[in-house]
Amino acid sequence: MDFRAKLKAIVEKYNDIEEKLSCHEIDGDLFAKLSKERKGIEDIAMSASRLFALQEEIIEIEKNIKEIVDNELLELLTEEKRDLKRQESALLEQIKLLLLPKDDDDNKNVIVEIRAGAGGDEAALFASVLFNMYKQYAELKGWNVEMLSASETNLDGYKEISFSISGKNVFSRLKYESGGHRVQRVPETETSGRVHTSAATVAVLPEPESIDVNIEQKDLRIDTYRASGAGGQHVNKTDSAIRITHIPTGIVVCQSEKSQHQNKARALKILSAKLYKEKRNIQDQERSKIRRSQIGSGDRSDKIRTYNYPQNRVTDHRIHYTSHALEKVISGINLDEFIDLLTTDEQSRLLAEQNRYEEN
Repeated sequence: MDFRAKLKAIVEKYNDIEEKLSCHEIDGDLFAKLSKERKGIEDIAMSASRLFALQEEIIEIEKNIKEIVDNELLELLTEEKRDLKRQESALLEQIKLLLLPKDDDDNKNVIVEIRAGAGGDEAALFASVLFNMYKQYAELKGWNVEMLSASETNLDGYKEISFSISGKNVFSRLKYESGGHRVQRVPETETSGRVHTSAATVAVLPEPESIDVNIEQKDLRIDTYRASGAGGQHVNKTDSAIRITHIPTGIVVCQSEKSQHQNKARALKILSAKLYKEKRNIQDQERSKIRRSQIGSGDRSDKIRTYNYPQNRVTDHRIHYTSHALEKVISGINLDEFIDLLTTDEQSRLLAEQNRYEEN
């Protein structure tokens, strides 16, 4: 089926659904099913209808151009045709983007895990910077943030921290934040003014619905124990802790809060997200194998983002983009600048991949 025929089929399907939905005798279940189906193709159908109307206008103008002898009128019609062709080109690009496969997790809430890497206390402080960046970004978006667990240091940094973010299309905006983040700056404890490089890792896990992951009790080993460890004003303020091990996968989740009941609920929430991530990774790998067998590898290696304080810059190495407004980025204000570019870059990659697939 060629591109135009594919679009015509979508428009016809949309019109057919509209006709069925207007029927007064339709039952509730079918109405809900058809409404969902209509929503899924509405943007494409509307854009395709506009495209067909534009193309008809272009054909009509081309006919008129062949018959016109008046130079002034000919110039006006030629300019009008150029304008309509520009609109047609833009609409075609928009439709191609709409036809790209959707990520079913885009509208999900997320669990974010940040872990300090190489760099000791400085890495833990950087983990705290990243947490505050995402927290403030979430507040700007009107999303809700809930702390799940944290292992703090004496200097108010985090060895690791996990939290959930809920709101509209959270995963679609934050999924590109997963990976290694690096900071270059002079630590407060550095007397010689030497720049240190430290790192932290970020994992963004889509929070599964109850139907996405089935955890059986027989697959869990639950250990409870007294929380202990070296100090800091925020550390060891609780007496209870819980560790849940998912036996089939070996995934371990720990929680340390005052309420053991709250510990278990939060640990299971994180475990569900991790198991769902595993399931998603397996599916992605299978799809990647199929794509590679058909069009060759288009995967990109996972590179880090660098936050350089002396040079007031943030560089994302995946898209080779640098911002010289570091404070606005780490305060969450300019984070959209990176996310928008990463989203566009991914869409371009998928479009190129789709075109290679169609060519083969």
